[in-house]
Amino acid sequence: MKQAQTTVTVQTRGQGLYEFTGEVVSWTRRQGLGTGLLTLFCRHTSASLTIQENADPDVRHDLAAFFRRLVKEDPSLYRHTMEGPDDMPAHIRSALTDVQLSVPVADGRPVLGTWQGIYLFEHRTRPHRRQVVAHLLGS
Repeated sequence: MKQAQTTVTVQTRGQGLYEFTGEVVSWTRRQGLGTGLLTLFCRHTSASLTIQENADPDVRHDLAAFFRRLVKEDPSLYRHTMEGPDDMPAHIRSALTDVQLSVPVADGRPVLGTWQGIYLFEHRTRPHRRQVVAHLLGS
């Protein structure tokens, strides 16, 4: 059994979904494992991770629009407002999604479907440098 770990930095420009599948696939292949389990962990409380369609950009647009409708950025709704009107809604959106993903690895590659991509879901309106820890366990 072998393990490997790295941190992937994802630069965001504000709210939205940012694909980083290529970086994850490339790193996983370089580890030389045939089969295993890849764990991805977002080190933030106002961003999350998701596996989503990577063919039609309308999917990403519709998801972001849905979450804006679902969780309003209205400071009168929240007690935690010290970091701006988008902060508490970002925490709620993150709680409704995932900060950790598990992806099986076969033949040295994450086993993703044809149209699946790995995304960081930025919930804040300002740009951020987000860190995602990748941990690979396998043989």
